[in-house]
Amino acid sequence: MEKKQIAIIGAGVGGLLACKYCLSKGFNPIVFDFGSEIGGVWARTIKTTRLQIPKPMYQFSDFPWPESVTDEFPTQHEMINYIRSYATHFNLTPHINFHSLVKGISYDGPSSDRWSFWNGTGEPFPPEGKWNVRVENTQTGITQVYTVDFVILCVGRFKDVPNMPKFPAGKGLEVFRGKAVHSQTFAEMDHDAAAKLVKGKKVVVVGFGKSGLDIARECAAINGPEHPCTIVYRRDHWKLANWFPLGIPFVNFLFSRFTVLLVHKPGESFLLSLLATLLSPLRWGFWKLVESHAKMTLPLSKFNMVPQTGILKDTSSGLLAYMPDPDDFFDAVKKGGIKLQKSLNFTIFEKGISIEEDNTQIEADLVIFATGFNGVEKIKNIFDSPIFGHFIADSPRVGLYREAIHPRIPQLAIIGFSDGISSLYTSETRCKWLAALLEGAFKLPSINEMQKDIGSWDEYMKQSSGEYHYRSFLGAFEIWYNDQLCKDMGVNPMRKKGLLANLFEAYSPIDYAHI
Repeated sequence: MEKKQIAIIGAGVGGLLACKYCLSKGFNPIVFDFGSEIGGVWARTIKTTRLQIPKPMYQFSDFPWPESVTDEFPTQHEMINYIRSYATHFNLTPHINFHSLVKGISYDGPSSDRWSFWNGTGEPFPPEGKWNVRVENTQTGITQVYTVDFVILCVGRFKDVPNMPKFPAGKGLEVFRGKAVHSQTFAEMDHDAAAKLVKGKKVVVVGFGKSGLDIARECAAINGPEHPCTIVYRRDHWKLANWFPLGIPFVNFLFSRFTVLLVHKPGESFLLSLLATLLSPLRWGFWKLVESHAKMTLPLSKFNMVPQTGILKDTSSGLLAYMPDPDDFFDAVKKGGIKLQKSLNFTIFEKGISIEEDNTQIEADLVIFATGFNGVEKIKNIFDSPIFGHFIADSPRVGLYREAIHPRIPQLAIIGFSDGISSLYTSETRCKWLAALLEGAFKLPSINEMQKDIGSWDEYMKQSSGEYHYRSFLGAFEIWYNDQLCKDMGVNPMRKKGLLANLFEAYSPIDYAHI
């Protein structure tokens, strides 16, 4: 029997995982990436970037970190070498087409309007239906169309389509006399070129997430107080100086089943719901302790950086940030190398940034927008069909069954669009689940049942993340999510030996190695 052809778009961590598990099930994957190397966001990034969580929680389940990497938070260089070693070990590189820009994908098959089951049959490969993937070789300019049986989008949401703020006419970048770039442009520059770009310049960084923090620190290290870097941002979010607040291994708490018992979950039983209600005071007390520890170990009050929202909400929304070497950052703030400016509304004038609240004007030679990415737009625009594009963009959060399958888009899966504390953790289990689905190990429920399940997860994310629910962040509930995938595959979700180990020990990717 001829092997089914699977097109995988993107050669980041998600694309490599999808390729590996498709190969393991006997499929014929072909990976397209417009870059020249694997790794996605890890391929080229800011010089000082490190892994944000301890490395045991960010590793391939069947390919542990080498003993030569001793730092608990590996550097970008160590991270990309680890990813390359994984691709080499499992012989994935021969299946990757680099310099291959996917211009669009079109579906050649029946309409999904009247389907009761995904693909009309509930099968991943129905009798009718193919995808045409239009790919341009960016080196030769030649465009080729590949006809495949299934498409897996692994394009992620933190790359490629910058999210830029909109300004009134006459108060935007068109009037600015300096230079303005998005953080992606800065991250992809050669490190020496990036340093040259900011050296001796007054820099304003818009946004105070992970990228904004890293860029501001690099600018301060290069220029010092002589040419201060100003961070303009809307609101404060919680930051941790270490992963052991009050001596508690925070990662162990986030990735334990006991933590899952403390909160309400989508699809939970009445008994679990009652237990979460009874344990809610314990949950409240723990997170208040973590907040108190953050205030004690970081001078948040001194620099007016205490967030208005609770730390649990930031954790559930993916906005909690680990701040390595915090003394260096706050020393730069104290000495004037970094300045902090909060503003809900600002505009651009010819010499820099104008703060609307009090008409403060901040002069700048260079403005770097660390304002994130428009992942929904990126996914939407890859479809030639406006109907499929509408399915993606019809709500703030892209609704996917098991965070992978859109019930109305045939023969296609999306990997890595919803995120977690460890994106590799969630993506790998999802790829195992998808490979089992393609193999026919289980079937999906009806479209109505899938949409009902998506609705329950939507409601959960709205309650836990509020206005940030569109980020589709799984928060500290990777275990609960993985449990659903394991049950679908007919695998025991209890991956440890003994009740106490399953309840209190941290679940890491290694626990899912033999699925």
